[in-house]
Amino acid sequence: MLPDPSPGLRSPAPSVDAFGRRDRSPEVARIRFRRAVALMLMTLVLPGSAQLTAGSKQTGRVAIRVVLGLVATTVLVMLLGLVSHSFVFWLVSNTVVLGLLRFGLIVLAVGWAYLFVDAWRLGDPLGLRQKQRLAMVGLNGVLTFSMVGSLLFVSHVVGVQRGFLAEMFGSTTVTSAHAGRFNVLLLGGDSGKTRWGLRPDSLTVASIDAGTGKTILFGLPRNMTHFTFRPGSLMAKQFPRGYNCDECELNSLVTWAGNHTALFKGFDNPGVEATTEAVEGITGLKINYYAMVNLQGFRKLTDAVGGVTIDVRQKIPKGALGDFDGHSYIEPGVQKLKGDDLLWYARSRMAADDYSRMARQKCVMNAMLQQLSPKTVVLKFGAIADAGETMLKTDIPGSEVDRFIDLALKARKQPIRTVSFVPPVIETYKPDLPKIHRMVQRAIKVSEGKTVKKKTVQAAPKSSTTTTPSAPATSTPAGPVTGGSYGSLKSGYLANQSTNLNDSC
Repeated sequence: MLPDPSPGLRSPAPSVDAFGRRDRSPEVARIRFRRAVALMLMTLVLPGSAQLTAGSKQTGRVAIRVVLGLVATTVLVMLLGLVSHSFVFWLVSNTVVLGLLRFGLIVLAVGWAYLFVDAWRLGDPLGLRQKQRLAMVGLNGVLTFSMVGSLLFVSHVVGVQRGFLAEMFGSTTVTSAHAGRFNVLLLGGDSGKTRWGLRPDSLTVASIDAGTGKTILFGLPRNMTHFTFRPGSLMAKQFPRGYNCDECELNSLVTWAGNHTALFKGFDNPGVEATTEAVEGITGLKINYYAMVNLQGFRKLTDAVGGVTIDVRQKIPKGALGDFDGHSYIEPGVQKLKGDDLLWYARSRMAADDYSRMARQKCVMNAMLQQLSPKTVVLKFGAIADAGETMLKTDIPGSEVDRFIDLALKARKQPIRTVSFVPPVIETYKPDLPKIHRMVQRAIKVSEGKTVKKKTVQAAPKSSTTTTPSAPATSTPAGPVTGGSYGSLKSGYLANQSTNLNDSC
C-alpha cells in the first residue's frame, strides 16, 4: 500500500472570504507556489511522481513503470554494446528498429507533455497571485518545450537516419565473402541526379579482410586499354578478344553499356555491371558490391563534417584544363580543406599526370577513413545524410551496413596497403594481366601475414606500421614531389604502391 502524500505537497485548504473568493494571502500563496514548483520539478526528474503524490495515482504508476522500463532497457543495451559492438551497429542501422524507435520517441514526447500540463493543473494556478501564475506558466513552458522538443528532435534525427539507410541501401541481395574477403568496387565521377552514367574518374577496389578489417586498395587507371573481362561474363561474350578498340579505355565501359542497355536485362546499372566484369577480369578478384561516388556530393559531405586535414606537399592548381585562371591554387602545408578545395586536390590534373592524381585520391580516402570518427558522424548525421542522398549510389544491402561499419572501425586502426596497376610497374596501354593477378595475390598474402617469395613485383616504400587516426603522417619520405604526390612517373608514386598509406601521404 502506497504511503500518504507528503504533507508539504498537499493542497492547502482553499479558504474563501464572504464573497466566495479564494484566499490569496501572501503566506498561503507562497505555500501554493512552492508546491506547484515542486510538482513541476518532480515531473522533470521522474515523470509520473507528481501524479502519484498529488493527482491520479493510476496515471502516476503507469508513467513511472514506463520510465523504469526505459531505464532498464537503456542499461541493458549499453551492457550489450560493451560486450558486442556489432550489436550496436545492427541496432543503429536496422530500419525496422529505427522506425519503432522513432514512433516510441513521439509517443514519449506526447506523454511527457501531458504530464507537465497535468502537473501545472495540480499546482492550482488559480490559487496563485498574478506574478506567481506568470512565473508558473513560464516555467511550465520552458520545461515542456525543452524536454518534449529534445525528444522530437531525436525522433527527427532517427527518422533522417532511417530514411537515409532505406534510400541509400535499398538492395536486398547479400553476397558472402570470397576467400575471406569482401571486395568493393569504388567508382568516382562527376554526375548529377540523372547522370550516373558519366565516365568515372577514379576506379579502386577496396579488398577488406572479413575478420580483421585489414584493407588493401587496388587502384586501376581510368585509361587502361587492351584488357579482357571475367571469363564467361556478358562482356566477355561481346569482346572475346578483349577490349581493344581505338577508344576502348576502362572508364568508357559505362558509356558503352549505356548505349547497349538491351544486353543488360536484369541489371539495374548496365555501366556498373560492365565495369565490374572488366575489373574482375583485370584483377582476378570477384566483386561483392560497388559504391559510386558523385564528386559533387562528395563536396557537400566534406563541408558537412567541417573539412578534412591534408598535408598538401606542393601547390595544386584549382581549375580544369582550359579553365585554369593561373592564379587559384591550394597552397602547400598541413591544412583543413573544405569541399571545393578538397575536390580540386583530389581531381586536379594541371600539375602532373593521371597517376599522381591517383596517388592524391588515395591520400584523401585514407584521411577521411582516419578522421571521420563515430562521434563526428553522430553529431553531424543530418548534414551527412543530406549530402549522402546526392553523393552515393551503391548495391550494399541495408542488412550489411552494420557489418561494414564494424569493418571500417577495424580498418582505421591498421595500416592501409595500396597496390596500383600503373607505370612503371604496369603499362596501362597493354597491361600484363597475369602479372597483375600475381600482384593482387601477393598483396593479399602479405596482408594476411602469410610468407611469400622475396622476389617483388611492385615498388613499395619503406614505412612503419603505425597510423595516426586524427592527422596525416608527419614524416617526410625521401624523393621528389610531382603534382603534390611523392614520386614521379618514371619511379612511381609512393601512395600508389605503399605498405602504409598514412606514411606515404
